[in-house]
Amino acid sequence: MEVDKMDENDWRYHGEGNKSLVVSHVQLSKVLRLLKYPAEDSENPPQTAEQAFRQIQNIVDFSSNVMSGLLGDKFVHSGEVVKLPMEFLRQLSIKVQHQRPAWRRDKVMDIYSGCALCLPNLTSPAPPLRSHTPPLCVEIKPKCGFLPSADHIGRDVKSKVCRFCMHQHYKVANGRWKRRSLYCPLDLFSGSGQRMHFAVRQLIEEPQNNFKIFKGGQCIYSGHGGCSEDSSDLNSLLYHLRPYFLYSNNRIHTHVSGKAVLGDFIQVLVNALLNGGGGVGGGGVVTDRREEARSFCEASRFNKERSRHGSHGLPGDSVLSRILQTQMLDNLNIEGLYPLYRRVEQHLRKFPKESRLQADGPYNEAFLERLRKCPAEDDGSLDFAVSKVHQYRVAMTAKDCSIMVALVPCGDDLQDDDDVLCGQRRLRDFLSSRPPTFSCSVSILDLDPKPLDSIPLQLGLDHKIVSCYTRTLSAAQADRDDCTTLLFRPV
Repeated sequence: MEVDKMDENDWRYHGEGNKSLVVSHVQLSKVLRLLKYPAEDSENPPQTAEQAFRQIQNIVDFSSNVMSGLLGDKFVHSGEVVKLPMEFLRQLSIKVQHQRPAWRRDKVMDIYSGCALCLPNLTSPAPPLRSHTPPLCVEIKPKCGFLPSADHIGRDVKSKVCRFCMHQHYKVANGRWKRRSLYCPLDLFSGSGQRMHFAVRQLIEEPQNNFKIFKGGQCIYSGHGGCSEDSSDLNSLLYHLRPYFLYSNNRIHTHVSGKAVLGDFIQVLVNALLNGGGGVGGGGVVTDRREEARSFCEASRFNKERSRHGSHGLPGDSVLSRILQTQMLDNLNIEGLYPLYRRVEQHLRKFPKESRLQADGPYNEAFLERLRKCPAEDDGSLDFAVSKVHQYRVAMTAKDCSIMVALVPCGDDLQDDDDVLCGQRRLRDFLSSRPPTFSCSVSILDLDPKPLDSIPLQLGLDHKIVSCYTRTLSAAQADRDDCTTLLFRPV
């Protein structure tokens, strides 16, 4: 990119999260990630250009020096900070404003700092030569894949029902979503083919902001707008997916049902998540990684008896295994962690310029080493508290990350010059009982450091979520009791 020739018409709206907005280049496989801040601060930015640059550089450093070491280099793309013309940013902000979901417009794009994070566009990998079939890309926010230990929690329900399933009740009660998602992260992280298939199906049924599908770089399926068409229409999704699965499972020249197409698509995606990159397949040794009691959520709609007959555990080199291991750095839960946070906070109040604690960076090798060398037991020291707080912050990043699975068809739409070879290929597909072959690449995005001062907010949110869930359960039980009373009342 030539910065002095930046044209807003070369860029289009791609998506956004809580803290940043993303635009993609119409030709180059690049995206720009730009900061956002509250709309009321649009005339008076909350930070200087230098502070904004430092914030983005911190994201790059945290991703490349900390998360990459924990999750694996092959999964992480850290990007680089770029300086951009102010007029380009102003015109770009005007252009994308009407494309943004209405519920995201309480914040505006940063047009004053003149900097952004430049990353590869993982939704649009280069297709093979001679292929006319655009690649697919699936974005998943898997969320937390384990239950906390009962040793560090105040309410027993937290050791039985996962955070995501409880949070769904809270979000519906507060009007964030109209319906609850039946997706449970513990099913996806289980390593059981049946449970993972069920989990992905629930993400498709109710994607919310946890699941998106891109085709040739364009969003075709999502739960909260931002796509070029009816983004949550299942029939529209099947229309896009059907051409990729015409020649699988002995269905050549026959009608391909929507259920079969969806099943094949889910199987390909599950295989990619277990394989972790390269060709799609199950390969690798499946290893158990935690006790059974913490790997099943009581709120999951998946039948627990069925899961006992499938495999359990994740391949150690898979993307889900690396994310789960990093999430489990939070071995105290927010309730057990908060007293240690208070120990750190009180020290920083006395010594606000203390830099050796690395509360806001620098995110370097020393920061990662502190995480890895944290003692197992609390010796009452400040260093122990700092290490556990940093472990929690890293775990929270892993709990809020996104997985990008790019799927490129291997030969599905290749136009063979030799009709004999073409016939052989179709015969091979016809005889195969497996979904068509894709090459895949798996990446992890949204690896920003969580600020230290977010910990008290997390504690408050945790209390609200658990309280809402227990009230919902109590109300549901009361309704069931009323129905039983009416049913058995003497006549």
